[in-house]
Amino acid sequence: MAEDSALQLTERKWKMPLLIFFRDARLIFKMDELGSEILRIAVPAAMALAADPIASLIDTAFVGHLGPVEIAAVGVSIAIFNQASKVTIFPLAIFLIFCAKPLLSIMGVKSGSPMLTPARKYLTLRSLGSPAVLLSLAMQGVFRGFKDTKTPLYATVIGDVANIILDPIFIFVCRLGVSGAAIAHVLSQYLISLILLWRLMKKIDLLPPSLKDLQFGRFLKNGFLLLARVIAATICVTLAASRAARLGSTTMAAFQVCLQVWLTSSLLADGLAVAGQAIIACAFAEKDYQKATTAGTRVLQMSFVLGLGLAVVVGLGLHFGDGIFSKDPNVLYIISIGIPFVAATQPINSIAFVFDGVNFGASDFAYSAYSMVSVLALFQTTNEAESSGSYSKHCNHFFLSKTGGFVGIWIALTIFMGLRTFAGVWRMGTGTGPWSFLRGRMLP
Repeated sequence: MAEDSALQLTERKWKMPLLIFFRDARLIFKMDELGSEILRIAVPAAMALAADPIASLIDTAFVGHLGPVEIAAVGVSIAIFNQASKVTIFPLAIFLIFCAKPLLSIMGVKSGSPMLTPARKYLTLRSLGSPAVLLSLAMQGVFRGFKDTKTPLYATVIGDVANIILDPIFIFVCRLGVSGAAIAHVLSQYLISLILLWRLMKKIDLLPPSLKDLQFGRFLKNGFLLLARVIAATICVTLAASRAARLGSTTMAAFQVCLQVWLTSSLLADGLAVAGQAIIACAFAEKDYQKATTAGTRVLQMSFVLGLGLAVVVGLGLHFGDGIFSKDPNVLYIISIGIPFVAATQPINSIAFVFDGVNFGASDFAYSAYSMVSVLALFQTTNEAESSGSYSKHCNHFFLSKTGGFVGIWIALTIFMGLRTFAGVWRMGTGTGPWSFLRGRMLP
C-alpha cells in the first residue's frame, strides 16, 4: 500500500509538465551514457559553430586598431550580410554588390557619413564569400545528421587559423585596411567549404538527385518555416545595429564589439542545441518519449549552468580585455556601459538557443517559426502603440533605442531574448504540440 501511494504521489507530481525542467537536476554533471553522448556531440559542435563568430571577433579586434569609424563600418556591414545571407546564396553576392549603398543608407549610414566608404568596401568584398558561407553551413548540417561534429570543427579551425594569419598581413602589411579584413574572411570561408566538400565526397557518393525521390512538399514546408524563423530572429539584431549606427560611429563601434562578444559566447550553447536536436530526433523516431524528455531536460539544465559560467567569464573578460578591440577612450567608455547587459543575458541566451534545438529535434518547426514571428510582431505592435501614447511603448525596441540610446538597445535585445526563452518554456512546460505526452504521464 505504501508503495502504491508513493507511485500515485509521483504520478500526480509529474502531471504538471512545467516541473519537468527540474527533473533529475542533481544528475546534470553525471557522466552516464546520456551525459557522455551529449558532450561527445556538443563540444565539437560548439567549437565549430563559434568559429565563424570568433573569426568576426578577430576581424573586429584588428579593425578596431584602425579607428572607431572603421570598426563601426565593419559592424554595419556584418549586420547587413548576416541578415541577407539567411535568404539567398549566389544571388546574394550580386544583390549586395550592386545595392550596398542603399542598404547602408537604410541602416543609418548616410551619404555624408565617414562610415560609408569603408562600410561599402567591406560589404562588397564580404559578399563574394556568401556562396561559400551557405554551402559550408549546408554541409555542416549533413555531417550533424551523421552525428559527426568533429569534421566541421576541424574544417572551421583550419579556416579560422588561415583568417587569423591573413588578417594582419592584408590589413597592415598590404595596407588594405577594412578591405583586407574582408578578403581574409572570404578566403577562409572558401577554404572551409573545400575541406568539407572533400570530406563529404569521401564519406558518401554525391549523385544528382532523382526528382521522383525528392519530397518537395515536405522540404518546402519545413524550409519555409525555418526561413521565416531565421529571418525574424536576425531582423531584431539587424534593427539594433541600425539604431546604433544612427547614434554615431563611436556608439556603433562600441556596439559592434559588445555584439560580437555577445554572439560568440552565446553561440557556444548551440553545441548543446545540436546535441539535443540529434538525440531527441532519434528518440522521437523510435517513440522513446522518456529518452526524449530526459535528453531535453538535461541539455536545458546544462545550458543554464553554461550560461552562468559564461556570464562570469564574459563579464570579467570584457572588463579587463576591452583594450584589445580599441584604444579610443570614448569607445571603451561606452563598451563599459554595455558589459552588464552582455554578461547578464548569457543564461537567457543559452536557454533560448538550446530550446531551438529541442524544438527542431521534436520536428516542431511550425511552433518555432510562429513563436519567433510573434515575438518580432510584438515589437512592431508596440511601436505603433508608442506613437499613440500607449504605456506599452516603454517595451518597444525603437522607443528604447531612441530615448535610452546605447542602453536602450541592449534593454530591447534582452527583452527579445527573454521572450524567446519564454516561448520555449511555454511549449514544453504546458505539454502541448509534440510534448503532449507529458500531460498526465508519469516519468520515473
